[in-house]
Amino acid sequence: MTTKTIAPSQPRIAPDFTQAVGSVPIVRLNRVSQQCQQHHLYLKLESCNPGGSIKEKNAVCLVNQAEADGLLQPGGTIVESSSGNFGIALAMVGAVRGYQVKIVIDAKTSTTMRRILSAHGAELIEVPLTAADRNGSMQVARMEKAQQLHHNIPGAWYPCQHLNPHNPDAHEIYTAREIEAAFDGAPDVIVIGVSTAGQIAGISRYFKQRYPSTKIIGVDVAGSAVFGTPPSPYKMTGLGLSFGPPNFDPSLLDIAYAVSDRIAFSYCHQIAQLEGLLLGASTGAILAGGLAYAQANSHRDLSILMLNPDRGDRYLETVYDRDWLKANQIELFSKQQLEVAVGQLTPVKVTKTKS
Repeated sequence: MTTKTIAPSQPRIAPDFTQAVGSVPIVRLNRVSQQCQQHHLYLKLESCNPGGSIKEKNAVCLVNQAEADGLLQPGGTIVESSSGNFGIALAMVGAVRGYQVKIVIDAKTSTTMRRILSAHGAELIEVPLTAADRNGSMQVARMEKAQQLHHNIPGAWYPCQHLNPHNPDAHEIYTAREIEAAFDGAPDVIVIGVSTAGQIAGISRYFKQRYPSTKIIGVDVAGSAVFGTPPSPYKMTGLGLSFGPPNFDPSLLDIAYAVSDRIAFSYCHQIAQLEGLLLGASTGAILAGGLAYAQANSHRDLSILMLNPDRGDRYLETVYDRDWLKANQIELFSKQQLEVAVGQLTPVKVTKTKS
């Protein structure tokens, strides 16, 4: 399926940033893989949202819903557990609407993420590494601390993105319709990262109702428990959970891939050097999933849209730091090695895990 050519438009004046989310470009990839010559490969740059991530859509929608339901009153407090992007998005909304924001982080939260959160006025509450589970995950410990704060602070609201049934709504309201408008219908394939399952649930249910021939591919980091595979340690942030989120339903996916840190981080460097795009850690995994499907279907000419969740500048001290990679024993693949590695990726059999 071909995409329409979108003529440059005059910028729309938004009353505040919350009404500017979603106005992001879709770009074609041309050099990152030989598959670019066979297929039409596109990235939806959610990194171009005002705060740099797709999570702003979730934050705006959930805050709007909480205000409408009376759960968040003027002068109230927003409490959340976050490794970065959703916390930043909530801090941005809190700044615009006058809410206090308290974000539960852990010892693994990068200095960059901490500085961005603090710059927006969020108070950071850190959970120590001693609270980690046997695979080093801090997610459950952070959520327990956020729940405790929610109970102890008068007027507090805890959106709990991991468990909130409204989390997918933003991607039906925004993302799915943006894709539909850009493609005058639907691409052949949409590739989405799976973490809290908000994106995959909202986009998949929209397209499966209206464009059932469109394939939905879910991508997670190898070591995450979301697909029902045995958990193991990983360095990725933005993807991966130690449990199955309630919004995740295997029937939402046509295919699933679990991608290693090494492949994902290697593609981040390749995208920066060959496509001029400095993007977040999870984008490398999502690209790998899209390219694996493209290689497996080389007999066809497909339009494949991949969602880029966030910017790369917040990973300069990790994914884009050669010393950090070396310290964590992650050796980057060359472009040629990546073509081979992606060709060896096989779909994961997905089972529903307990939340």
